[in-house]
Amino acid sequence: MTTTPQTLLVEILAEELPPKALKKLGEVFADTLSQSLNAAALTTAESAVTAYATPRRLAAQISNVLPVAADRSVTQKLMPVSVGLDANGNPTPALLKKLTALGLDAEAVLPSLRRAPDGKTEALFHERAQKGATLAEGLQKAIEAALNALPIPKVMSYQLADGWDTVHFARPAHALLALHGPDIVPVGILGLTAGRTTQGHRFEASVNPIIMQHASDYAKTLRREGAVIASFTERRDEIARQLAAAAGAERTPIEDAALLDEVSALVEHPHVLVGKFEPEFLEVPHECLILTMKANQKYFPLLNANGKLSNRFLLVSNIHPADPSAIVSGNERVVRPRLADARFFFEQDRKKTLASRLPDLDKVVYHNQLGSQGERTRRVVAIARAIAGQTGENERSVPIEQAARLAKADLLTGMVGEFPELQGVMGRYYAMNDGLPPEVADAIEDHYKPRFAGDALPRGKVGKITALADKLEILTGLFGIGQTPTGDKDPFALRRHALGVIRILVEGGIDASLPALLAAAATPFAAVDGFVPATDDLSVFIFERLAGNLREQGFTAQEVEAVIRLRPQHLGDIPRRLAAVRAFLRLPEAGALAAANKRVGNLLKKAEGDKDGMVDAGLFREAAETMLFAALQNIAPQSAAAFAAGDYTASLQMLSALRAPVDVFFDTVMVNAEDPALKTNRLALLMQLSRAMNQVADLSCLAS
Repeated sequence: MTTTPQTLLVEILAEELPPKALKKLGEVFADTLSQSLNAAALTTAESAVTAYATPRRLAAQISNVLPVAADRSVTQKLMPVSVGLDANGNPTPALLKKLTALGLDAEAVLPSLRRAPDGKTEALFHERAQKGATLAEGLQKAIEAALNALPIPKVMSYQLADGWDTVHFARPAHALLALHGPDIVPVGILGLTAGRTTQGHRFEASVNPIIMQHASDYAKTLRREGAVIASFTERRDEIARQLAAAAGAERTPIEDAALLDEVSALVEHPHVLVGKFEPEFLEVPHECLILTMKANQKYFPLLNANGKLSNRFLLVSNIHPADPSAIVSGNERVVRPRLADARFFFEQDRKKTLASRLPDLDKVVYHNQLGSQGERTRRVVAIARAIAGQTGENERSVPIEQAARLAKADLLTGMVGEFPELQGVMGRYYAMNDGLPPEVADAIEDHYKPRFAGDALPRGKVGKITALADKLEILTGLFGIGQTPTGDKDPFALRRHALGVIRILVEGGIDASLPALLAAAATPFAAVDGFVPATDDLSVFIFERLAGNLREQGFTAQEVEAVIRLRPQHLGDIPRRLAAVRAFLRLPEAGALAAANKRVGNLLKKAEGDKDGMVDAGLFREAAETMLFAALQNIAPQSAAAFAAGDYTASLQMLSALRAPVDVFFDTVMVNAEDPALKTNRLALLMQLSRAMNQVADLSCLAS
């Protein structure tokens, strides 16, 4: 056994692992091993971990791993001094019992016990040397921790060869490899005992089994003797390189990171080949063909120089025959029926109009408390009609209502039944086939947008209003029956729908009041049993999502809170408010005014009685009162006018002139005067100041 730091290698060889989870499984396996060994002091500052993952193996290679951890001193708290020692400093029965339970010789240990503060009390501590863990001990615990940490989508239970014991893993495991340098580490898991052998490629390995002589040679040996690229990242990069080379100069493979990851998890020795299909299939919407090839066959469709789908595709084989024609022709035979099915669905679906399918939506359950898709559709139409009225889009009310009414009709088509991912996309094609206006067809496709962070917004006002109505109906209905997100659980994706509402209102140019929208969205639910309007809770939910989204965009928590605390009714104003706050913070007067505003808010919050009365200049007793009142009379109307005109930056910057009179006021005026009349008048003056300063944002949030 080596006595110096060496590279450690651990590999679990199994049957084909779940491809969509493989990348994450490999990362977690390696990271957990490394962290566990580090916690056991078996790694050094120079240690580095490398993760490996192929369809049949999870492995990790960690450099500079010690054979034995260094001994270390461990301090153990025993009990408070008042409990462990009597008035004469002698050990109590409680202390003696504790020492015995720990296996310590009381007579030998008592003189070395240390007294030290522990919070509000003084405690007794025992220091002892702890022998460092051996690599076998530490690695056994580390592998067990790694197995428990693996995010396996569905765990398999299977019996071992003895017919009695059952173990649990992603797939049946066949071998465990554990080497420290050239030496086997005696560990075991899943009924396996560690050795130095593994398996290469099922068909192309030059040697099987492969005997690993040294932990450092893992990837090189697997590639040379086993025809396996062990690194997930290297394999992925190799596939990407081959895809680009096979596509040639005139074509480009579809970019799909998730598909590339999945294919990388399906092969150990990738070989990219080119296949083709009959050009007449290109008459089917390209989205259908692309989804068929990607989802069912794991092919990479090829686009031509114009960005249109060609009748060529790329497939990734796991073998390298001298003549690959059989592989290519076999895949072409397999994909042809898939494309024929897509063409059949498309041709059959076009025989019925979208409008003719609407009655059948009443037979499709949307939610057991909220009714059918037909009922949902009628609510979306009503909400869309209300939004059109609120936003002055009455001239577009006909196409808006038409898009809202037909948006879900494609759920009843054969194509969407086969490929749910195409809902909306196929609705657009069928709407165009029915001769509907382009803005209606686009809205039917776009009403699901934005579907994820960074997704495009719907095209045009018709699409944006239809999408907004659809998302508000979902949020309002589910909040109204108490189906709200809890913790990490959000089965109806309400957070995503709320962000969609926010983006449409903030970025989409839909100028509507959020309270009015929420009220309009609740109205169509009046006849739903068990529905209780939750507009206040929904408003809070939307503003919480908005605050988080703005922080992700780089705005500080203070900037966001200053704007959000006022609950602006028009979310489209928020970018300009934030820009105004940032400009205000650059002013030399900003800090003092924010602090003063916070002080004003605290005074008004604590004050009792009427604070909203008129200010009576005749009650002023100090010059500072007169000066502040005069400044307000001059500046407040100008700031309010700029605010009303939407020039929030100018509105805030005008307030800088208030710094001097505000500072003097607080230096010389006692707000809470003994005379009730004086106190009430001064509070009214501060209320005017607060209103003037907090139109764009709550400046008190900016105080440090």
